[in-house]
Amino acid sequence: MPAPLPPPVFDAAVAYPQVATGRGALAAGDWAALRALVDAQDAHGRTVLVGQVGELPDAEGQLRKMLADQPEDPLAGAMLGAYLIRAGWRIRSAEQAQYVSRQQFAQFFDHLRRAEQVLIDVTARHPEDAAAWTQRVTSARGLQLGQAEARRRYDRLAAHHPHHLPAQSSLLQQFCPKWSGTWERAYAFARECTAAAPPGAPNAVLVVEAHLERAIDHGNLSAAGEFLRGPQVRAEIHEAAHRSIWHPEHRNDWGWVWVRSTFAFAFCLMREWTPAAQQFAALGDLGDESMFGYLGDAVAQFQRFREKAYAKGGRP
Repeated sequence: MPAPLPPPVFDAAVAYPQVATGRGALAAGDWAALRALVDAQDAHGRTVLVGQVGELPDAEGQLRKMLADQPEDPLAGAMLGAYLIRAGWRIRSAEQAQYVSRQQFAQFFDHLRRAEQVLIDVTARHPEDAAAWTQRVTSARGLQLGQAEARRRYDRLAAHHPHHLPAQSSLLQQFCPKWSGTWERAYAFARECTAAAPPGAPNAVLVVEAHLERAIDHGNLSAAGEFLRGPQVRAEIHEAAHRSIWHPEHRNDWGWVWVRSTFAFAFCLMREWTPAAQQFAALGDLGDESMFGYLGDAVAQFQRFREKAYAKGGRP
């Protein structure tokens, strides 16, 4: 019998060593080192670092001090805004609205409004800042500002960064019915981003994300799998793979763990075990909980599907 596989690692600091370096710099109060690290990244990397580095228990006080010392620094403002949004979302939880208490909503909105105050100043001073605009796309959704406002914010970002996947994924969520959108609008946006992206870029994962959102909306795994195995949906997911993870120019850059985890999840629900096993093998011990968490405990679900994929599709 093969040895049992270790549980997946969902910590971004393991997938992207720059996150661990950034957290160390923040904890030490070494703003110069953190600034140099972030400035060395592309827009996607900057957005990941802004969102992940501040995931420390006492980060808010440190970030507020840094912003007070350097009020015109876009990094300090973007990181504080991201921290407040993530903290607010943890209070709200991932439950459907009817299961979230009035007190939870009040604290959630308070966090997002405070984040908005900071981020508005950042984007006014630095309209090209992809990380800050990405946070504002997310806060627009949480504050229920509507489809048009969320799209306006994304368009401001896209004028400088037309293929910015973190913002595209956030806006895609806004366009889903669970956030008062429609499937037609969600699919139209996912396909728009996919068609515009360069060959080998990861953006085609948005089509898979849209299909998974609709599949899970069916309410049970049997119906979800049946939906994904439909000829048209299956063909579009395969086309998305050929444009991204199966393309010879595809690279495991920023966000690659989420991209491959999303494809792995889709292939599992489609019962296409060999391509699922290939994605799990590419991930190694890494994983992303965003989609697997829809089914309950993300670690347990990831392990269950990975073991099934290896058993039925072979372990590359």
